[in-house]
Amino acid sequence: MNTLARLRVRLTLALGAAEVHLRRHLPRLMWAFTRRRTAPDAPFAELQRIETDPAYRALFLARLNAAITDRDAEREAVVHAIEAAAEHLRHLVTDPNSVSGDHGRAA
Repeated sequence: MNTLARLRVRLTLALGAAEVHLRRHLPRLMWAFTRRRTAPDAPFAELQRIETDPAYRALFLARLNAAITDRDAEREAVVHAIEAAAEHLRHLVTDPNSVSGDHGRAA
C-alpha cells in the first residue's frame, strides 16, 4: 500500500474513533450536529395550518365544498348521459322500424 492510501485509512479510523468518543462524552453536542428534517411534511403542515388558522380553514372548507359540488355535478351529468344512452338503446331494440334490416331487432 502506498503512503497516501495508508494516510487515508489512518485518518478514517481516527475520525471514526473521535466520533465514538464525542458521542459517548458529549451526546448533546453530537445531537446538535446530527442532521434532521427541518420542516414537517407538506400534508402535515397544511393540516396544522387548517387547524390553527381560522381564515385559512374557512378558505379551505369553501374550496372543499366547491370541489365536492363540482364532482357531484359531473357525476350527475354522467348518470344523465348513461340514462339517455340506455333509453336510446331500448328504443332501438324495441322498435323494429327504427333501423332498416334485421340489425334493430332483439335476438
